[in-house]
Amino acid sequence: MQPLQNDSPQIAGSEAEISLLDIVNFLQDSWKKLAIAAIAGAVLGLFGWLFLASYSAEYVLLNNTNTNTNTYALDRVAWKTLQKSLPNLAAQIEDEGKAPEGQAQFYKSLANEQWWQKNVTPSYALSKADTKDLAAISKDLDTASTTILSLTISAAGSSKEQSIENVRTAAQFLRTGSAYLQIRNILNSYETETISTVADLQKKITTTEIEMGYQVQRAKSLEELHRRFPGGANASNQVVDPKDSGAKYLPLATQIIAVNNDINQSKETLQRYKDRLAQIALMKTFIEQANPLLDTTFDGLVLDEKLLAIEAGLRAKLSKDDVKQQEILDQLRSQLLLVQARFTKGLEANTAPTSIKKGMIKTTAGGLAGAFFLMLLMLLGQRVWLNIKSGGAK
Repeated sequence: MQPLQNDSPQIAGSEAEISLLDIVNFLQDSWKKLAIAAIAGAVLGLFGWLFLASYSAEYVLLNNTNTNTNTYALDRVAWKTLQKSLPNLAAQIEDEGKAPEGQAQFYKSLANEQWWQKNVTPSYALSKADTKDLAAISKDLDTASTTILSLTISAAGSSKEQSIENVRTAAQFLRTGSAYLQIRNILNSYETETISTVADLQKKITTTEIEMGYQVQRAKSLEELHRRFPGGANASNQVVDPKDSGAKYLPLATQIIAVNNDINQSKETLQRYKDRLAQIALMKTFIEQANPLLDTTFDGLVLDEKLLAIEAGLRAKLSKDDVKQQEILDQLRSQLLLVQARFTKGLEANTAPTSIKKGMIKTTAGGLAGAFFLMLLMLLGQRVWLNIKSGGAK
């Protein structure tokens, strides 16, 4: 047993020596084949990139500020909301077959929330690194770090023209879809108001009318007392709330003036409530004409123009002196014009989209590496097979 133990290291070393020599000899014999395979793979990868790789277009939309309000078209919260809402809107458009001609397939991509996270990149006034470096200077930098300066949209296509068309479609949908969603929110808020506020106003009107009835009755009683006791006609300069317990000892003339003031105030309050009801009735008329348009188009800018036309029609029917009704229409018109400005001039491109093919180096290197390792495996497999056959022959 002892001789065997002494010989085993020599045998192992001999086998290792032979294996190393085999590797060196293998590389000397096969380097040309490996090099040719790598070059062929790189050429194939390059040709694949030339004929099969898609173009990628980029389009930059500037997030402009409103000079009147000093606010940007989109802030961080609004953009995060749109990232969640726009895919759902794109899916609805695609399901209803209302996508632009030739863009139905692309709208399926827009219906994916991951597409918006990957292909639309906001540019902030300060990066995270800038914020960390300057955090000690001023807390105002927190606002700057969430200010969006621009949105970079990217889209792929089989050709340069197709990629540019896709990125323009995405940019247009971002504007028109966002405008549509905001207009829909405005109409929903007005519709909710017409339902809930009317009931509340009716309740307040009833309560005020009941209270005013008591006030009128109190005024009649005081006037009757004044006729019966004319000696209490002198008014007092003392300021006392007529509702206090001691107010009943004030001169009757003072009490009559106070209760009539209360009646006048109740009348004013009632008129305000009724004017508000009239405004809501006008808004209800607008909503009844506007809601059907939500199903006819998903282009928020087109919808905005149609709603402005409805508003103008309602305004034309009002008397020029009816400023109370004009007030609610002014409010509505202001909101619609704000949406229009926000998603046209607010998100505006100052340059045309650019399109290039990306990934040439990556594709070529992938082809080179793939062909090299494939040839290496084939040659190793061939060498192993020859060793097996020679061992079997012995």
